[in-house]
Amino acid sequence: MPLVPVAELKTYIGKDLGHSEWVTIDQQRINQFAECTGDHQFIHVDPERAKQTPFGSTIAHGFLSLSLIPMLIENLLVMPEGLKMAVNYGLDSVRFIQPVKVDSRVRLSLKVIDVNEKNPGQWLIKALATLEIEGQQKPAYIAESLSLCFV
Repeated sequence: MPLVPVAELKTYIGKDLGHSEWVTIDQQRINQFAECTGDHQFIHVDPERAKQTPFGSTIAHGFLSLSLIPMLIENLLVMPEGLKMAVNYGLDSVRFIQPVKVDSRVRLSLKVIDVNEKNPGQWLIKALATLEIEGQQKPAYIAESLSLCFV
């Protein structure tokens, strides 16, 4: 993660921070997410039945794709120098645009949209996170991700 002086954090507002590496969303990952969450809807875990749907295959859970943000954001998001820890502070909004079909490759693009000192030594960074699907014009989702940084 890029570390910058606290005084420079606000200069990143409006800046694109680039893209993560590509990640393949395979059936094993989808099945593991179904096990963890108890969401075994056939569209996610039954390839034969899913072939009969308009998607033509299984699709990742929306929350599976959303749960990738912490992993994919790690090398992109600027953080203040002297960082002791950072925590997921939540999301201000999420819009699922299209599903992620099994075996698709996805990556995250990130843009800082706000930086505020919530309390002394606590910086809240809001970033626009867009999950791109390789070969598709429309993203899987657009989310406003919040990270709380402690210095």
